[in-house]
Formats: sequence, structure tokens, C-alpha cells
Amino acid sequence: MQTSRGIKILLVDDEPNILEFLEMGLLNEGYRVRTALDGMTAVTIADQFEPHIVVLDVMMPDMDGYQVTATLRQMPATALTPILMFTAKSQVDDKVAGYDAGVDDYLTNPVHPAELVAHIKALLGRSRARNSAAAAQAPVQKSHMVGVVACRGGLGVSSCVLNLATTYAQAYKTPVYAVELRPGQGTWALELGFNNQEGLSNLLQKQVSEITPSVVESSFVATSYGIKLLLAPSDVANLDFGGMAAKLVAIVKALSNVQGIVLLDIGTNFIPGFENICQNLQEMILLTEPQLITVRRTKNFIQNLNKANLMAGKSIDLVIYNRIRADVQMSSMQVTEELDGMPVSLLIPPAPEMANQATQRHMPLINLQPESLVSQQFARLADIIHDHVNS
Repeated sequence: MQTSRGIKILLVDDEPNILEFLEMGLLNEGYRVRTALDGMTAVTIADQFEPHIVVLDVMMPDMDGYQVTATLRQMPATALTPILMFTAKSQVDDKVAGYDAGVDDYLTNPVHPAELVAHIKALLGRSRARNSAAAAQAPVQKSHMVGVVACRGGLGVSSCVLNLATTYAQAYKTPVYAVELRPGQGTWALELGFNNQEGLSNLLQKQVSEITPSVVESSFVATSYGIKLLLAPSDVANLDFGGMAAKLVAIVKALSNVQGIVLLDIGTNFIPGFENICQNLQEMILLTEPQLITVRRTKNFIQNLNKANLMAGKSIDLVIYNRIRADVQMSSMQVTEELDGMPVSLLIPPAPEMANQATQRHMPLINLQPESLVSQQFARLADIIHDHVNS
């Protein structure tokens, strides 16, 4: 037996009289109802209200029902929310357009509240059944997912991920997946001599429902140094940033099903879907440099993480990635003091000549001189992750 108690419904129509009539019918059934008179308002409310079902008209000014549906399907909060569209249109082509946009069911105006309630109950019942089946079939998380991030760009996140992934794979003979989760900012393909850098781009062209573990895993390219790479394009051509957050999160969730270590090149917190991505991590590596302004920005970054409760109970390893030689720089102790006692896990020294040679030879830096101090520090960082995996 279904109960309406606690069920949240977003009702959207540009006709106030119709909206009020249907709202009263749903309120009388015990539903919690929010209303919107236009598409843009509906999208904003949906993101905050997180309704269990959306009921909307197709004919609205500025943003019609199809556009609202397509937008909701790209948002994490409503990507799987049932959508019921009511309209005066009864043509097959119109309904097909709605289904293509992501509509689950149709009602033709004029709509009686009793008929609307019946359709809502049916949609919610099917939604519960799908969710129950998905929960029953959901695989146990197999991967250990590590996000590498910094308070700003230019601190070596991409280089760190590539060399750490290579080090871990070679040291522990474990499958390692390195992910350039930075649309339009890819560098690995150019640095390593890969002609095809479309792995991430191809995934972002799919619908959220199509981003499955097998599809994501097939988008990686193998390398001769033991890791698999998901390469990002180096430009923003053909990228739709409007619906990107839900797709990036779907990619990350799919990667929780792979067997091995997943290292995410997140870059900064400006990446779409950052908060939801963090919630899927087992640990985070936070890069900084021994310069006061950068350390203070890192402190703000940590405070924002804590305020949002994004990494509660999870490990955050602070790494000083010093890529530039400087006469005046902070010591590890000074960095820790500035960060209110947060310890520095390790320091990776500058090696600009090695980095340049590695790029020219299309190989990770640590493979150029395996016994160098830089390589030894990456080995220590790999050991830290390995200890967390087995703790």
C-alpha cells in the first residue's frame, strides 16, 4: 500500500488557475507540493527541493516542457526523477519528443486531479521497483578511489597523478586507472604521444543512463608502463558544460566498480560536480607549494571542505609538490603551522630538467630515472596509499 506522506511533487504550469486547481487536489491527498510558473524557476526549485516526481506542462514561454525535462535529466538531483507531462497535444510526434527528452508518462489536458493522482502513484510505484532492483543488484565497491586536487591550477596535479599511478602499478602489480577528469584541459595525450584523446569526451556525449561501468572501462587506453588512462581533450570544442556535472559524477560512480586503484586528476574544486565527486572518494591527496599565498589558499580550501563535510572520516594527505626552485620558501614545519597543525605527508622536490626530458621521450618522469629522489618520494606516496587500502 502506497502512502502520500512525505512525497514531494514539483508542479509546473504557466497558467495560475490550472496550477492552483491541481495543487489543491494534490495537497488534499497529503502530498508536499511546490509550484513554478515557468521553466527556469522549475529548474531552480527542483535542484533545491529534490522532488520525488515532477509534473509539468509542455507549452510554456521561454523554456518549454521538453527543455525543462532535458535540463532536469542532466542534474544529479533529478537525473532519475519520474517526470509526468500534461499537455493539450496528443500527436504521436509530440509525445515521442517528450520521451526522447526524458519524460516518463503523459496526460492529455484537461486533467482531473483523481486521474493525475492515479498516474503519480503508478509512476512512483515503478520508480520504487527500479530503485529496489538496482539496490539489490548494486555491486560491492571494488576500487579504492583517490582524488588528487589543489587550491588552484598550476600546482602539478596532472603530473602527480600520472607518476603516482605508474609508481603504484609497478610497485604493487595492481590494476591502476588514472583519470583526467578535466574536460578541455587534458595534457597526458600530448605528453605521452597518444593520438586519440577522446576517451572522456566520448563519455560526456552520452546520456547519464548510458555511462555504465563497462562503457567507462572500455574508454581507457592501455600503456606500456602498467596503467590505464582515461584521456581528456585539450580543448573545449563540442563540450556541453551545462549537463556536465551529472555525467562526471556518473563516470566516477561507474569507476567504483572496477577492480584496482583509481586515481582522479580532479585539478581544482571548480570542476562541475566537485562535491558529489568528493563523496565517492576513499581518500584525497591535496597538493600545495611552500609559498605563503598558496598555503593560505590551501587553508581556505581545507576549511571549505570541512564546512561542506565532504571528506569527513576520510584521509587527506597533504603533499608539498615543489616544482620550482626558489631561494625563499617555507619549510614543512612552517606550512604545518600555517595550516593549524595539519601535517605534511611528504615533499616532492623540483626536477624541471627531468620533467622536460620525460616529455620529450613521451614517458612518465619516474621511469626516466627510477632511482632519483623524485622517484623515491613518489614511491613513498604510493606506500601511503597502499597502507590505507589495507587498513
